[in-house]
Amino acid sequence: MASSAPSSLAPAEVPMELHARNREKLVRALRNHLAASSLPIRGFVLLQGGEEQTRYCTDHVELFRQESFFAYLFGVREPGFYGAIDIASGKALLFAPRLPADYAVWLGDIKPLSYFKERYLVDLVFYVDEMVQVLRDHHGELGKPLLFLLHGLNTDSNKHSKPAAFEEMEKFDTDVSTLHPILTECRVFKSEMELALIQYANDVSSEAHIEVLRKAREGMKEYQLESIFLHHIYMYGGCRHCSYTCICATGENSSVLHYGHAAAPNDRTLKDGDMALLDMGAEYHFYGSDITCSFPVNGKFTKEQIVVYSAVLNAHNAVIMSMRPGVNWIDMHKLAEKTILESLAREGLVLGDIEDMMVVRLGAVFMPHGLGHFLGIDTHDPGGYAKGMERPREPGLRALRTIRTLQEGMVITVEPGCYFIDALLAPAMEDPVSSEFFNCKELGRYGNFGGVRIESDVYVTAEGCKNLTNVPREVWEIEAVMAGAPWPINRSSIKSDTENGPS
Repeated sequence: MASSAPSSLAPAEVPMELHARNREKLVRALRNHLAASSLPIRGFVLLQGGEEQTRYCTDHVELFRQESFFAYLFGVREPGFYGAIDIASGKALLFAPRLPADYAVWLGDIKPLSYFKERYLVDLVFYVDEMVQVLRDHHGELGKPLLFLLHGLNTDSNKHSKPAAFEEMEKFDTDVSTLHPILTECRVFKSEMELALIQYANDVSSEAHIEVLRKAREGMKEYQLESIFLHHIYMYGGCRHCSYTCICATGENSSVLHYGHAAAPNDRTLKDGDMALLDMGAEYHFYGSDITCSFPVNGKFTKEQIVVYSAVLNAHNAVIMSMRPGVNWIDMHKLAEKTILESLAREGLVLGDIEDMMVVRLGAVFMPHGLGHFLGIDTHDPGGYAKGMERPREPGLRALRTIRTLQEGMVITVEPGCYFIDALLAPAMEDPVSSEFFNCKELGRYGNFGGVRIESDVYVTAEGCKNLTNVPREVWEIEAVMAGAPWPINRSSIKSDTENGPS
């Protein structure tokens, strides 16, 4: 087997202009909103950055990662900051924590305020304990300064963002309803600079997934596959953070949608004949990736594995070919469901009319999750449900993380899956309406199969879309790469070697 070459990727310096442009984008949107509402264009956007957390009551500091909205606007990697934007002038102000003298002993140099001004391309920098007076002085008018604070519902997590809090807030007027929907909508549409970071995270993650493909073997542990991925993204990509907890599921575990958590810690032993479902993504300068590869542990697909894998790949490809501005995401989800059901019907696993299956939501039995989600600074980036949009209630559709119509500039994952989950199949087979569609004898052969998911990160362009992910997808590609072929593959050379046979 050919050894893999070192990565050709190298982490690049991130231009802080990216965040300056994000601030400009927000200011334009806020000014437009205020003007349309016949309100004065004044006040400050005020965000509070993340704080370092220790492990429970110990002094063990968890690895810090900046709060996402604050990261979007300021790009600050250090904890304990506040940030403000003057809506009238567009000027950006940072407020740094005043560090104690012994910080220099334990944690390194105490940087001057000028360092943060230069590094983060802001107009003014002060200490946090000066913030109240600075904002009041900068206001320069009679009456209390107005602060637009971040507070609103993340429709994906059903949790609320945290508004900035500090002493002497009574000296300000506050607005907690305006900022969140406007800033969230800004995050939905990616700039070229943001897209470059998401592409880089995809490039690193794609390489790492291929490295896992090449090294996976019967007898290994799932966590060893995770370790290969984590090593590659950090060693070669400079990615200290993952976008989310790695899902390294093999065999029956691959039907557990969010496998890999503390109670199921990627610790099963890989067996000959297993399918593996690896959902892993690197994060670079806050921006993430989210890629899933499914493959046979032994490097060769069985007939049953080809049936399920091909059903999911057909759905994945059909959606990407159909994506363009103006297409509704619910329709894309239904297209994926229908394509999977058609594939299963051709193999005799389900019986009857496909449209009747769609009416009774049979597709949700095999794919209970939504087709995909927005991707950016968060793996599940906000904005999936804009104001006035209601979550569907039907099985499968209620799991959709967005129901929006696609627009240029969105980055969204395409992740169809087909799973054999007893908790869903058993009641569906007993249901008098849905039971008539199942070929129980054929389905019985897939009792411990698990599942298949294929996930790519896709950018919506003016004319269609661009797949940012670059990993083997076709059955022959996966088998070739697992046998040692370089990626990308020259198919003609693979066919020629096969036809010539051994020398």
